[in-house]
Amino acid sequence: MAQTSVYIVDDDEAVRDSLNVLLLTHDYNPKLYPSGEAFIEADLGSITGPILLDVRMPGRDGLEILKIALSRNPTLKVIMMSGHADVSMAVRALKNGATDFIEKPFSAKDMLVVLELATAKVENNPPLSATQQEARDTLAKLTPRESQIVSCLVKGQPNKVIAHELGISVRTVETHRAHVMSKLDIRSLSDLVKLSLAAE
Repeated sequence: MAQTSVYIVDDDEAVRDSLNVLLLTHDYNPKLYPSGEAFIEADLGSITGPILLDVRMPGRDGLEILKIALSRNPTLKVIMMSGHADVSMAVRALKNGATDFIEKPFSAKDMLVVLELATAKVENNPPLSATQQEARDTLAKLTPRESQIVSCLVKGQPNKVIAHELGISVRTVETHRAHVMSKLDIRSLSDLVKLSLAAE
């Protein structure tokens, strides 16, 4: 069985090295690019495996590289990698055609799950397949306070900012966030964002 190639686009050498080791040990074929410019010089039309694209890089940022890459090959599966402060940019990336995003720092387990979802034929993934009404019905399960938390999270606001804005403690925000994930039966912030986008 042929190994799945995974394209890693990140200017941080330590991130590239750690992902390289992780993917090699799990039978992927990693291909490393130190910049967006280096990546878009590749033969994008022949790429079938997932792409791990960092949001913030010198020169062209991840959003610009995403647009260029998808204009050349609309079938690309692009997973944005973002620091917590970059979540709002990752949301824009999802609207512009990215498949998923994962927050840094991420665990090996979370990364492998995201890659598996990107490469597998996933038939039952409610956040991805939900219609607008289904997404709205799902979000309607939330209390008014939980809905406020979701709105802030989707904007990319960290827990401290949400706590200040709503006049509650950070611990309370964390508790609400955990309840939201459990109540909606979703695994990650990216699924929450996709569900919110589907409801618009």
